[in-house]
Amino acid sequence: MSYKNCFVKKSTVLSSLIAAATLCFSAMASAAPTNVAGSLPGGWTGTGSYGTLGANGVVTASSSGGAYGWVSTSGGVGGASLPGVGGTTGSYVRSSAFSANAGDSLAFDFNYITSDGGRFADYAWARLLSSDLTQSQVLFTIRTTPDGNDLIGASGLGKSANSANVSIIGDEPVWSPLGADSGECFDDGCGYTGWINTRFDIADAGEYILEFGVSSWDDVSYHSGLAFDGITVGGRSLIPGQVPEPASLALLGLGFAGLLACGRRRRIA
Repeated sequence: MSYKNCFVKKSTVLSSLIAAATLCFSAMASAAPTNVAGSLPGGWTGTGSYGTLGANGVVTASSSGGAYGWVSTSGGVGGASLPGVGGTTGSYVRSSAFSANAGDSLAFDFNYITSDGGRFADYAWARLLSSDLTQSQVLFTIRTTPDGNDLIGASGLGKSANSANVSIIGDEPVWSPLGADSGECFDDGCGYTGWINTRFDIADAGEYILEFGVSSWDDVSYHSGLAFDGITVGGRSLIPGQVPEPASLALLGLGFAGLLACGRRRRIA
C-alpha cells in the first residue's frame, strides 16, 4: 500500500474515531444528571423541591465524585413531613423499589444544610418504606438545636437507628437549593454537616423504597436541605453510574484498531 493511500485511509479512520468520540461523549452528556429542579435518577419520584447537583457552594462533590441528589424546603409543599411529627412545608424523594435480604447493609452519604436556627429549626430524615408505602423504619432524623449542634434522632422527631451527635460547621451556608436564603442565617444553628457516611442493617428480607425528606418546622422562613449520594444495598448501587454506551466504545475500539493496522501496512510497504 502506498504512503498516500495509507494516509488517506488513516485520515478517514481518524475522522471516524473523532466522530465516535463525539458520539460517545454526547451520549454521556445527555445521560448525565442535570441541575434542574425535578430531575431524578430513573425510577425515582419526588414531591416538592428536589433535583441533582454537582459541587455547589458549601456542598462539595460527595465520595462518588459525581452529581448528588437533594431536597429543599425552598419551593416545598404543605404536608411533606414525617407522619406524627408535622411541619409546615417540605419535600421528599423516593427511590424505585428494591429487594433486600435480612442483614443487608444499607449505606449512603448525606449532608444537612440549614439557614434556619434557634427555636425554629427545620429537620430532615431518611426512612425505609415497604413496597405499599407504609413505614418500615425511620433511619434517622436530623435538625439543629438552639445551641448550634446537629443531632441525629432529635427528641420528638421519631425513632432513629443512630443516636450519635453530629457537629455542624457553623456558617451562613451558600448553596443554591436554599433559594433566596442561600448565604443567609437566622439565629444560632446555621451551617452544614459536611458529607457523612452512615450505614444501617436491614432487619427483614423484603421489597423496600428509600425516602429522603426535609421539612420546615413552625414557619416557612429560612430554608434547609438534605444532600445524599453513594447509596448501596448489600453492596449494590441504587444509583448506577453513567457509562459510555457499548456501541460507542466498540466504535472507538475499531477506530484504534484501524489506525494500528494502517501503521503496520505503512512499515511493511
